[in-house]
Amino acid sequence: MSSSDLFRLDGRVAVVTGASSGLGVVFAEGLAEAGAKVAIAARRSQRLEALAKRLEAGGAEVLVQTCDVSEAEDVDRMVAAVLERFGAVDVLVNNAGITAVVPAEEEPLASFDRVIGVNLKGAFLCAQGFGRVMLESGRGSIVNVASVLGLVGAGQIPQASYAASKGGLVNLTRELAAQWARRGVRVNALAPAWFESEMTADMFSDERSRAWIRSRTPIGREGALRELIGPLLFLASDASSYVTGHVLTVDGGWTCV
Repeated sequence: MSSSDLFRLDGRVAVVTGASSGLGVVFAEGLAEAGAKVAIAARRSQRLEALAKRLEAGGAEVLVQTCDVSEAEDVDRMVAAVLERFGAVDVLVNNAGITAVVPAEEEPLASFDRVIGVNLKGAFLCAQGFGRVMLESGRGSIVNVASVLGLVGAGQIPQASYAASKGGLVNLTRELAAQWARRGVRVNALAPAWFESEMTADMFSDERSRAWIRSRTPIGREGALRELIGPLLFLASDASSYVTGHVLTVDGGWTCV
């Protein structure tokens, strides 16, 4: 296998949650470009259908699945639909996520529960459901999309529930990796810093906020969404065959200072 072939996913089946916008769209595009058959899941079906048309126009095989990852029955239906369509699962990208920007002392418990339910419980349900399939086949790669806010605090942008969910996801990644490593399933995480997306729209619509990001990032700028594709393909493909339990920061140096 050549060096470039290590990153290819030809014939493999990849699932991307939270694929209706932002990072999820880019992840689905990158996986399809690498040759994967792609199942895209989210709650907003119209956006998924639009993405599917674009991917199919490029030659990809695509399955659209409406799913709320915080609901166990939805996740079970998604797993069954992927197996019915493709017969296997090789890659899971746990990307679905929400946030609540509010001071910790003011955040309603219902808001905290909802963020944890999607970002952490939802990731566990998907990893468990698809992980069972991978364990049975003896191979697979799970990539959990965490955040630098699962590694460090922000403070100036108050997101206690989001930070707690991503911190939990970081260590869930390590625990699943430790449990499943000898059974052929690798589990790693991406920890992005600031990338413009639907979730971060308020930050990027304000020049003062952009300046704050640039001033705190050693590289001196925010990330471009396409800069996440290389790290994702590394973790999803055979290029990282001896890597598990790792948290790969894609942050322009945010966490090194």
